Amino acid sequence: THNVMPFILGTTGESASLPLSIKKTFVRKAAQLKTKDTVVYVGIASNILEESVELGKYCFDKGVDVVAANLPSYYALSNEQIKTYFLQLADALPGPLIIYNIPATTHMSIPLELINELSHHPNIIGTKDSERSEERLKQSLALWKERSDFQHFLGWAAKSADALLGGSDGLIPSTGNLTPNVYSAMLDAANNGNTAKVYQMQQLSDTLGDLYQKGRLLGESLWALKVLMKEAGLCESYVMPPLQPMSSEVKETLLAAYHQIRNNQLLNLSL
Repeated sequence: THNVMPFILGTTGESASLPLSIKKTFVRKAAQLKTKDTVVYVGIASNILEESVELGKYCFDKGVDVVAANLPSYYALSNEQIKTYFLQLADALPGPLIIYNIPATTHMSIPLELINELSHHPNIIGTKDSERSEERLKQSLALWKERSDFQHFLGWAAKSADALLGGSDGLIPSTGNLTPNVYSAMLDAANNGNTAKVYQMQQLSDTLGDLYQKGRLLGESLWALKVLMKEAGLCESYVMPPLQPMSSEVKETLLAAYHQIRNNQLLNLSL
């Protein structure tokens, strides 16, 4: 679809558990499949700055359009350290970088004022924000919705409709790996001013998200999502250590609930 673009090696792609050699293989494959109208985004996050720079340079060499990075997550960082880290990374890269804020994995929240300061670096062209804060979302849109040189993407699926209607540039939801058509339809509806359709798609997004996320740790939800994606013929349900599959009973219950949703005419997935 014209408004659905690939973002590989992010949280759902378990990039934190993949060796650099495998990441480079994914980048090569994505580059081979890239068409002229496709914008390819790649996560380059690592606890090792040199490794992020190496992967970032490799991405741009292979034709990737934009890279994204969250904070290294082993040490708690001061605001000055956060700022210096992203400046060092952006200075070392030959292309555009998105700052990825995801406290669920880094255990740090990047202050909006700091992102705004960094947003004027020529290589820093946007932010993906997965922090679950309505006030933060509101403030983000106030800061950047009029900025043509800096993009805001939301990674908190439950607020997708509010974000799009409030001026966000796009969404990067994990459920989009299973049903990108839901978010494509939501974006089209937002662009056409069809608020009712936007919230109809939000309801469907919520139902699908609850199916594999509710009551599960993040890592468990990634396995559950991949089980659903395998059922849809999209991929296998492998997860990398330290993540592990859950029991066959959990899998059967999950798939039964998925088929019930698919069979519900109110939640038709072939939009």
